[in-house]
Amino acid sequence: MSNSAERCLFCNKAKQKIIDSNKLIFVVRDSYPVTKYHTLIIPHRHVSDFFDLSHDELSDLNKILKKQRQSLLNIDKEITGFNVGVNAGPDAGQSIMHCHIHLIPRRKGDTKNPRGGVRGVIPSKQKYNK
Repeated sequence: MSNSAERCLFCNKAKQKIIDSNKLIFVVRDSYPVTKYHTLIIPHRHVSDFFDLSHDELSDLNKILKKQRQSLLNIDKEITGFNVGVNAGPDAGQSIMHCHIHLIPRRKGDTKNPRGGVRGVIPSKQKYNK
């Protein structure tokens, strides 16, 4: 294991409350959730960037992402939408340098005007200005 992997929060599985997994991917709830049931989809392999995931990891990630979406819809009938996001690199807001995908459940009325969605990472760009 590399030094960065030894220090990696997500590589330390003993500290994780894993709620689901498959061969290449595991799932936890976010420790600082944006909304209730904010979920992280994480590769077992220490890889810093989404764009470095293998074909097999992307396939397993997609399967578990869809499975988690359905699971969340089953446990919380107030969920009416989702944001799926990846922060790739420090300038994109990535703070843990182990690839992870955010699955953020959304509910009607959880924000005044959700139009623009993920464009809100730069607040002045969230609304469509002509």
